[in-house]
Formats: sequence, C-alpha cells, structure tokens
Amino acid sequence: MSSPPHVVLPWVVRRTRLPLLSLRCVVCRSESATTGEGRFRVNANGKLLDVWLLVRCVSCDRTSKLAVHERAPVSSLDPAVLHGYSVNDPDLVASRLLDPWLARRNRFTLDWTGAWRLDTPGVPLDEAWPIRVEVVFDDPVPVRPDRLIAHEFGLSRPEVLRRTKCDIPLRRPTSTGFTFVVMVGN
Repeated sequence: MSSPPHVVLPWVVRRTRLPLLSLRCVVCRSESATTGEGRFRVNANGKLLDVWLLVRCVSCDRTSKLAVHERAPVSSLDPAVLHGYSVNDPDLVASRLLDPWLARRNRFTLDWTGAWRLDTPGVPLDEAWPIRVEVVFDDPVPVRPDRLIAHEFGLSRPEVLRRTKCDIPLRRPTSTGFTFVVMVGN
C-alpha cells in the first residue's frame, strides 16, 4: 500500500549578514563585537607571518584582533589565500569567521540573531496534507527546527512536536540540512 500524496516544499536558510561575535571587550566589558566590513591585518617577520581578523566592539568602537595565523611560514600558506588576506576578501573573512576552530582558539561564539532569513515558496495550507519539507542551509546558521517550523506554519511548538515527523531531534539546534513531514491536524 502506498503512502498518501503529499506536497514537497524546499526551504533554504540563508545568511543575510555576518553574525555578531559574543566576545567580551577589554575596555567596556560589553559582550558584543562585529567584523564591520571585515579586515585582516598581516604582519611579516622575515619568512614568518602573523594574520589577524580585526573586530570592533559594538559599544565602545575599540578594535581587537582575532589570531588567524601566528608565526606561520609564508611557504605554508596558499598564495590565493595570502592574496585574499592582503585585499580583505569578504568571502575569506566570512569563511574564517564561520570556522569553528577560530572560534575555539579565540574564545568567542557567534550571535546569529537577525543575521539570517528563511526562504520558502510559501506554505500552501489549503493543499494536500501531509506536507514534506526539505531544509537546506547555505551557511552554518544554528536554528532550532521546532521554532523554525512553528513560525512558518503558525503552530505552537507543542503542536509541532505532536504533528511533525523528522529525521533529527527537533529541540536541538542544527546547522545541517534535514527533512520533516507535517501531518494533518486533528
């Protein structure tokens, strides 16, 4: 016996801007910093390079440095990456900022509030149920699936948990693609 027909919707989570950093400022003790336009500082000492990503405190406008490379031999860096550091390539800034290794090393976390959007073709509530949704992430934006589903379908979170079948835990943030099916309500 086959399953009933259902609508398949593609959802895409996209970054709208770089996230803020949760990083304590040494001057004003604020917890929020930004990369602004995204700038690197490169310092050469003989054949060794230091590369930092510059960040600015949102409250007091003080500039701080996040270590990207310390005392790295010039020959160990890809020439294209080295050029990206010197011209402040925005894609390189984003890739370094979103790198979990850099966050651990410099002791910061990313605050994604207001830095992403969900692109959907619209929820056809008058269409056939159940509705199957495939969620894809363009960037590693951590979202809780239950909140995402509740917001888009206009359901309460307990109702989402009751009506949704998903291949991952709904209450735990994820930044990887997943699929879920919303069943018809009672």
